[in-house]
Amino acid sequence: MGVAIAAMVTAVVGVLGTLLSPLVAQRSAARQRAEDAAAAERRRGFEERRDAYTAMNRASRQFHTLLKDALHRIRDGVYTQEERTLVEETRRDYRDRYAEAQMIVPQRVLAASRELNAVLAQADAAAKRLDRGMAAPGETAESALDHLRTAEPKLTELQHLMRADLGIAD
Repeated sequence: MGVAIAAMVTAVVGVLGTLLSPLVAQRSAARQRAEDAAAAERRRGFEERRDAYTAMNRASRQFHTLLKDALHRIRDGVYTQEERTLVEETRRDYRDRYAEAQMIVPQRVLAASRELNAVLAQADAAAKRLDRGMAAPGETAESALDHLRTAEPKLTELQHLMRADLGIAD
């Protein structure tokens, strides 16, 4: 009787294995699809942040450079309409990149970008007032340039934070 029972148990296990193997395979495939989807989402998020960081870094540095040039040219009395237009277009591009980044960057990067934005916005406003001959009391191109120099370490700090968020070690 022991042999008959062993044969019966073996048959039952074989049938259960045959019946359950598609379920196990299906669950395994579903788990793999979920892991693949999660990995793809992480990669998409990383690429989205990297693209936003690249655009924001480029736009903020370009805006900073053009503001510095504008203030020098205002000081020297040689600021042209073409340069005004270029600064305004660059400001708009910077504003757009800044707004896009606000939606996807972590709080520490956002805080650093706000600090930089405040300096650049103040310098832009000063340049416009100086250009129109409506400077605030004591405001000069040199004082605006001095203030704009405070953006340089903020640009560097923002770049370091963005690189760190992307996992790039220095």
